[in-house]
Amino acid sequence: MWINSSNYKEYLKGICIVEVSGESCANCLSLMPILHSLVSQRNDCKLFHIEAKEDTMDLIEKYEIEAVPSILVLYNDELYVKCRGYQPEEILEIWLDAKIEELKKLHNIK
Repeated sequence: MWINSSNYKEYLKGICIVEVSGESCANCLSLMPILHSLVSQRNDCKLFHIEAKEDTMDLIEKYEIEAVPSILVLYNDELYVKCRGYQPEEILEIWLDAKIEELKKLHNIK
């Protein structure tokens, strides 16, 4: 699901993975299906997408995005950790699993 400055508070509840990309970014386009596949195999988080453009610049600034693609791990709209740049599927899966488990332990989420 795509989120923007006007609807993000409505959706970013619980553990959320947010992909931030640019419309002409080849690495972003390559990463999108990989991330979708990894998150769709889980039932403990939701996947969202922010397109870096003029009407989402306040979100880009809020999460201090310096490059696309970037992947954010949030809990109730609070940034826990982020990763930037394209990551191979195997590395991304290990990183995502570890960060989600750390976040669950930190907030006592079962």
